Amino acid sequence: MPAQFVRWFREIGLADVALVGGKNASLGELYRELTPVVIRVPNGFAITAEAYRHFLRAAGLEGEIRTALSGLDTRDLTGLADRGRRIRELILSRPLPDDLRREIADAYTELCREFGPNTDTAVRSSATAEDLPTASFAGQQESFLNVRGERELIEAVRQCIASLFTDRAISYRVDKGFDHLAVALSVGVQKMVRSDLGAAGVLFTLDTESGFPDVVLINSAYGLGESVVKGRVDPDEFLVFKPTLKTGSRPILKRAVGAKQEKLVYATRGRSTRAVPVSAEDRGRLSLTDDEVLTLAQWGCQIEDHYSTKAGRPTPMDIEWGKDGQTGELFILQARPETVHALARKAMREVYTLNECGPVLLKGRSVGEKIGAGPVRVVKDVDSLKQFKPGEVLVADMTDPDWEPTMKMAAAIVTNRGGRTCHAAIVSREIGVPCVVGTGNATGTLKDGQSVTVSCAEGEVGVVFAGRLNFTRKEVDLGSLPRPKTKVMVNAGNPDQAFALASLPCDGVGLAREEFIISSSIQVHPLALIHFDKVPDGPAKEKIAELTRNHTDRPSYFVEKLAEGVARIAAAFYPREVIVRLSDFKTNEYAGLLGGEPFEPKEENPMIGFRGASRYYDPRYKEGFLLECRAMKLVREGMGLTNLKLMVPFCRTVEEGKRVLAVMAEAGLKRGENGLEVYVMCEIPSNVILTEEFAEVFDGFSIGSNDLTQLTLGLDRDSEIVAHLFDERNAAVKKLIADVIRRARACGRKVGICGQAPSDYPEFARFLVECGIDSISLNPDTVLKTTQEIVDMERQLAGGKPRKEAVFA
Repeated sequence: MPAQFVRWFREIGLADVALVGGKNASLGELYRELTPVVIRVPNGFAITAEAYRHFLRAAGLEGEIRTALSGLDTRDLTGLADRGRRIRELILSRPLPDDLRREIADAYTELCREFGPNTDTAVRSSATAEDLPTASFAGQQESFLNVRGERELIEAVRQCIASLFTDRAISYRVDKGFDHLAVALSVGVQKMVRSDLGAAGVLFTLDTESGFPDVVLINSAYGLGESVVKGRVDPDEFLVFKPTLKTGSRPILKRAVGAKQEKLVYATRGRSTRAVPVSAEDRGRLSLTDDEVLTLAQWGCQIEDHYSTKAGRPTPMDIEWGKDGQTGELFILQARPETVHALARKAMREVYTLNECGPVLLKGRSVGEKIGAGPVRVVKDVDSLKQFKPGEVLVADMTDPDWEPTMKMAAAIVTNRGGRTCHAAIVSREIGVPCVVGTGNATGTLKDGQSVTVSCAEGEVGVVFAGRLNFTRKEVDLGSLPRPKTKVMVNAGNPDQAFALASLPCDGVGLAREEFIISSSIQVHPLALIHFDKVPDGPAKEKIAELTRNHTDRPSYFVEKLAEGVARIAAAFYPREVIVRLSDFKTNEYAGLLGGEPFEPKEENPMIGFRGASRYYDPRYKEGFLLECRAMKLVREGMGLTNLKLMVPFCRTVEEGKRVLAVMAEAGLKRGENGLEVYVMCEIPSNVILTEEFAEVFDGFSIGSNDLTQLTLGLDRDSEIVAHLFDERNAAVKKLIADVIRRARACGRKVGICGQAPSDYPEFARFLVECGIDSISLNPDTVLKTTQEIVDMERQLAGGKPRKEAVFA
């Protein structure tokens, strides 16, 4: 009922929000039991479902409609179209009953007295079976904008009624099992919000891709919201974290400028609306301010809370909104339950199994545990990426960070070179694409168009088979898995995947990498932003200027983008701990960032050069590190994500650790304040040898088995020549790891591992449990399998078997 609807919104604190410009919640649900045919509501009126039934009875259409739909097969698209057209023609051939026309005319006359002659209205249809928790029916019926005058209004109402029998609406009702004549239609008529002069869009009170429930997703574009709803434009996108928003923080996790190619505005003659191009200047900036984003997010939370209370269960919402360009006011236009993720099965995970074998073409190191199949596409350079099609198997000598968007479209990835810690391997794990690296000659063996199957489900060795082989994917109920006492964490780096990873049965993030965010999202060397005048003229400088065009000072671009990326990971796992490793690029990698070359020295061996902690206090980079600190402070204090902890990489000496902490404190990140913990990467033999001394400086240790193995065995982990010697299971490496676990725990410090070894070798995970490690951070694709190994080992140790000395051979 309209009065009840207004009262609901007043109860949840939205009395100051004018509910105009579209249907209020589900008008069908609100009015379907009412007998009046027209009811006045604030800023408009509602033509009820009873009016629709009255029209059908007066026109004698019920029997004809039932006959037209008799024997319908929705798989026969031609037949469906023919029946739908006939019914719509029947409806449009009959006038509205005189009493209904009079009531609509009287209601519109009253509206014009309030808002002026020929008041512009939105005429929105809403079916009685629409916006249900199990069936949204969204977009099935028509709506009309900028409708003026009695004649146009009556015609729009008739068109709304006829739209109950569009092909898509008929088919949808069949799919959902609804009786066509049991579904009725109401029509909402209300004064338009002048968002044609402002902006409009949609917000969801969850992440629409992963179903992650703790964010508000907002899409926004200039002009009337229909252009966003119907996908005519690429809108701006914002993400806001609900839990800390409700406690007064400003947790905007993402701001992404969309293309916003056109906007829908009022037409001057002949048509109600028209699309016009958006200027280049407006396209390049965001269509909402931060305050407006936060206001919409707060309203979304309030609406969701209200409907969740009424339903007695969490009820995520799909909400349309508009911003009046004349007054600057925001309005809620429509609210309905989200029905995709609300009904999805939770806590499920994929497991892949190869059901047959074929001729083996290549072998290499497997990355992940998935299987993919498709036609080969050999990519020799960046230009040939243009030929790549979704679903193909990307074959290359090695991959480049710039290829990441293409890699996400691949069925699988195969490279000639690289080890388990190379770019192709790391990115493939992050995006969940099966990958086989180090095959030797994939680009020479495989040919474009050749069908292959890439399997990483066979353990350490990845295999490329000829042909498309049969494989199965099954889902595992994560809720039924046992939880170990040892904390199981995940390694993360790509914020876009954080919400999906958060569903894994884990205790948080043991390693969140900044490097992916910096290279993919920021793209610019921090010192090039601080000292823009020192960047040589050319394409790089032009690109930096373009990326930072919406920022009054360029360094704030780095701070904002890094904070957003880290915050998305921290929010996904909140309140579980998320340990972010401060930047650990090598000098050659920093130089590869936009504008980076003038600020980086050239080193013969960057792997053991100017990297990690040594950069943070050095005058040559300290300014850049302070930008990182500003970003981390923003995440913890501005966004309220105090589950974020920090980790210092490649810290060679105790004194170096103290100097880094001093710089962090200078930036407002003081260890111990507001619960801030700072860890050190244990990846250099000196970190083990001086465990007790480092324990006095830091809150805990995270073992980096990749670098620790490299430096213990004295080899370059990127060298294929000595790759066969790189093995974290080497006795010397295991002895160091066992030693630091024992001594760190004796000092009362936490100790975990975030390196590759436990993800690759189940026996290594068992070794760590036996040593008494506090936490094990794994690649996401190995969490399920390795967790079981950890549980089994804990049970074995609890069964009375004495803890033996670690076996190092």
